[in-house]
Amino acid sequence: MTNGKNNYKIFVVEDDTWYRNFLSYSIQLNPDYEVRVFENGKDCLNNLHLKPDLITIDYSLPGMNGAELIKRIKEVDDSIQLIVISGQDDVATAVELLKLGVFDYLIKNEDTKPRLLNSIHNALLNTTLQSTITELREDLGKKYDFSKTIIGNSDALKKSFSLVEKAASSKITVSITGETGTGKELVAKAIHYHSERKKFAFVPVNVAAIPKELIESELFGHEKGAFTGADARRIGKFEQAIKGTIFLDEIGELDLNVQAKLLRVLQEREVTRIGGNQTIPIDVRIIVATHKNLAQEVKEGRFREDLYYRLLGLPIQLPPLRDRGNDIIHLAKYFIDEYCSENKSGKISLNNEAQKKLLDYNYPGNIRELKAIIELACVLCDEAAIEAKDITYSSDKSINNILAQEMSFDDYTNLIIKVYLDRYDENVITVAKKLDIGKSTIYRIMKTESFQKIYNK
Repeated sequence: MTNGKNNYKIFVVEDDTWYRNFLSYSIQLNPDYEVRVFENGKDCLNNLHLKPDLITIDYSLPGMNGAELIKRIKEVDDSIQLIVISGQDDVATAVELLKLGVFDYLIKNEDTKPRLLNSIHNALLNTTLQSTITELREDLGKKYDFSKTIIGNSDALKKSFSLVEKAASSKITVSITGETGTGKELVAKAIHYHSERKKFAFVPVNVAAIPKELIESELFGHEKGAFTGADARRIGKFEQAIKGTIFLDEIGELDLNVQAKLLRVLQEREVTRIGGNQTIPIDVRIIVATHKNLAQEVKEGRFREDLYYRLLGLPIQLPPLRDRGNDIIHLAKYFIDEYCSENKSGKISLNNEAQKKLLDYNYPGNIRELKAIIELACVLCDEAAIEAKDITYSSDKSINNILAQEMSFDDYTNLIIKVYLDRYDENVITVAKKLDIGKSTIYRIMKTESFQKIYNK
């Protein structure tokens, strides 16, 4: 086991000379461990600048007991793992120390040596895992850097960019609106990974993708036996997001019943799992997104007015791609570079005719559609430059070309539903509204073998 250095640095704080030597000898049986010993807490504190990875502490120290020393160490560096070794088998003391952040509490007896070595191993493994998680979160922060997430120079985009920066530097609830494919989740991630909460979880929830009867359990969790099929306790998304951010995408699709429960959670800052009595305090930042006009949804009685104002916070409107002018070319070039990097291919350029064709299209699928168009163009281009002929849109196919396939009525129905599911991120509720059919009809068609054949092509 290694932490990227030559070894782990371990402090032993023990006033009994014989036992101090015993602990030092036992720990150094592992060549990865470098040990320094101290007779009292004061000497230990004076050497914290040496950055120990772990400290073992005798609870009954002279001058400063174990509990006081632990608090002082935590004030200096909360990342140091602490193991208390005590001559007293006191459950109440052990519980209190564990609450202070101690990794383990051991009793001095004949089993101390193997238990200590095992505990040190586990504690340092935990340190390594935490370090890895921190590094991953920092990498995510770089991945969702504003300059990479929000590409372009249009006035419409600059206004949104300014609000995203303000959101990242504050704790306010954020509501993101924009058409499908404008990058709402990417913006939410950029806000999270540049905020004070970046070291904790970003938990996305696509409200529209969860059946109405399951959404409450998904958000707030449930206890074992709470309902038929609840075979074990489930921790809800709000609990998973404690100290971090929960992103509620397509919030406009939330059932009115659950809206009332969500409002209470936001007001009380606590959740109660379904079938449980315990209230769980939550410290969670809320970011919501929708392609709908929530104010209009409130007027038409489909969204609670009190919840609307609770969630409004800092509103960020993402402009559709068709309103962003030359940003289309900036994004196209970015996606070309991304494609070349991922596929380890030579550099590909975009000629003037291709640029003009890109600017003449209205992009109903927004940025997501542009990316798909560019990736296909990179594959189709013959030379190291994309030409106008390499750029194809779904609208390029005329109705006559489609009818020339001589498919059955069911196959045409399947094709229409497939196109709409692709366009609206497989949001069945939205597709049902757009096509003016029942969502149960769509679910039924999606299960058919003929649909699966078309969908998987």
